[in-house]
Formats: sequence, C-alpha cells, structure tokens
Amino acid sequence: MKLNIPRTPQYRLHLAVGEHSVQHIRRIVRSLLGEWGLAELTFAVELGVSELVTNVVRHVPDRRCTVVVARRTAGVRVEVTDGFRRLPSMPDEPDPEAESGRGLALLDALTGKWGVTPWGGGGKTVWFECGDV
Repeated sequence: MKLNIPRTPQYRLHLAVGEHSVQHIRRIVRSLLGEWGLAELTFAVELGVSELVTNVVRHVPDRRCTVVVARRTAGVRVEVTDGFRRLPSMPDEPDPEAESGRGLALLDALTGKWGVTPWGGGGKTVWFECGDV
C-alpha cells in the first residue's frame, strides 16, 4: 500500500552571503509568498530574513549559510543556519545612538515567534514563524 503524504512546500538555498545577497533573498521570499497565497506576510518575512542574513554577513567569518523558507498551514517558517558557534542575543537596553543592535528586537516585534537552536559540532539555526503557524 502506497501512502500519499503531502510534502510541505519549501525553498532551500545554500550560499556564501555578501552585501548584496539580502536584496536577492528578499525577492525570492516575496515571490514564494505570492505563489503560496501569503502575500500579506511579505513585509514581516522580508524584514525578518533580512535581519538574519545581515547577521551572517556581519558576524559569521566564512559568511556561509543555509536559508530555508517553509510553507505552513496558514503561515511560513524561515530558518537561517550557519557554522559559527556564537549565539545571537538581544541587549537588555540597546544604545539609542548605535547604528546596529536592534535586529532581534525587531524580529521579536514582527513575528509570531522566533528562536535559536544550537547544534552539536558548533553553529546554529536562527528561525522565526509568521502567520497562524
């Protein structure tokens, strides 16, 4: 007997990111959300993935990462995985004059939930979910 198990649509991209990668990944996300009928999530998901990929550009020495955008029943989950051990953290009180350091607070405000999953040999996955997931 063959079971027909539906696969969750997802997009996976392995790359070394640079300064211009964020704009290309945002276009991909926008296209996927339109195709999946989730265009109303575009602003939050584009901003969230921008923050996570920018963190890779700024903090991960080899700038290599995997970006996964996965469709959920009524939403989307985005994961950015890299091989750098240092975990991101939100400052208790960000410096109001600083030009950076607000990305995770922004992610927290815009998404349904987010988190960091460290993995055994070093590295981590930073993820967030938007919509009714």
